[in-house]
Amino acid sequence: MPVDRTEATDRQREKSGPPDLATAFRQASRQSLEAVEQLASGLSTAVVASSVLFLVVVTAALCLVGVGLPLAPAVLYLVHAAASRERDRLSRWGEPVLGPPRRITNLRAALADSTTRRELGWLLVHAPAGSLLGLIGVLLPLMALRDASFPLWYPFLPPRTGSASIGLWTVDTWPGVLVVFLMGVGWTAILLGLTPGMARLQARPGRRWLAPPPGTDLTGRIAELTSSRANALDAHATELRRIERSLHDGTQNRMVAVTMLLGTARRALARQDRELADRVIAQAQDAAEDALKELRGVVRSILPPVIEDRGLAGALSGLAANCGVPTAVDVEVPGRCAASVEATAYFVVAEALTNVARHSGAGAAAVRLRRRDERLLVEIEDDGHGGADEAGGSGLVGMRRRVEAHDGSVTIDSPVGGPTVLKVELPCGS
Repeated sequence: MPVDRTEATDRQREKSGPPDLATAFRQASRQSLEAVEQLASGLSTAVVASSVLFLVVVTAALCLVGVGLPLAPAVLYLVHAAASRERDRLSRWGEPVLGPPRRITNLRAALADSTTRRELGWLLVHAPAGSLLGLIGVLLPLMALRDASFPLWYPFLPPRTGSASIGLWTVDTWPGVLVVFLMGVGWTAILLGLTPGMARLQARPGRRWLAPPPGTDLTGRIAELTSSRANALDAHATELRRIERSLHDGTQNRMVAVTMLLGTARRALARQDRELADRVIAQAQDAAEDALKELRGVVRSILPPVIEDRGLAGALSGLAANCGVPTAVDVEVPGRCAASVEATAYFVVAEALTNVARHSGAGAAAVRLRRRDERLLVEIEDDGHGGADEAGGSGLVGMRRRVEAHDGSVTIDSPVGGPTVLKVELPCGS
């Protein structure tokens, strides 16, 4: 008769006995540290929510006097962006929270849309409550560390300047120092015991208001995510095949040639033919250098080290300098995105500039990168003859698959006669 896995686990726990105090403390510390990280990240979204809520109130007041309507689409966009950022945060710390398939910026449609109303409700709750809980979560470890370590640095303080973290009284005696130390122990106990619950409480409004309402048809979103996952797997398989072909057709053949040349040199040395041996060894050295060069090219094609060394702006400037068409690069991306996103943007620009040089007949091209909220926008434009077609084997299909694997999007506008504008949007996270 099969034994239930849960029952077996319970029996094992009974045999092993309850966890010791050190193990329990380590587990509580780990959970508390994770909760503090969640509270700190929730504080950042709460600050954003507070700012957006202020703009919503100001715009609503201006709409009452008839001058705020032009601001409504921009404010609605900020509401959706703040809610999207909170969904991403909650998805990192637990069950994924799916957002709507599109953002509504039309005022009348937004007011009639239940998702927008739920996002506004989340703003009202998360702005004050998330800020308070996040602030407490950030201050608790600082207060615990300060008061628990107070006896160590109290002797170095000037007279009558010591106090507890909450500063209710001046500490000038060692019994007072002991009280401050016990307060630090109390803060630590609160930190270990309450922060996980505080993190769950801070996340509750987002999971309640930002999740799809009951009865929402998620078939389209599920199909989109399924397609994105399939594209990611296809892109991965295609990349593996490309690397395999590069190694098999290039590097491996050159290494075989090196082996054969070294065998020839060995036989020449056995015959005391030093002239032939020197000539063959020189050929083997050249072949080995070519193989090493090709191997470095394959490695760079997997994750270009130039991105890590010079950043995305410097890497794209290098691509533009090597392009056969004069290319201007304009990058305004504060901070860094995820390495995979930067690599995808790099390969998109590299493929696009290769197409421009080979097929467009352009005299000039431009590459523009911008970061808007949590999206990386890439735009490549050329003044060529246009007519770009994904079915024409120009690499656009592979580019689209690579981008959609990141849940991004690709749009191309290439009328016959030009110009051609390729726009790529990638999620870059916070």
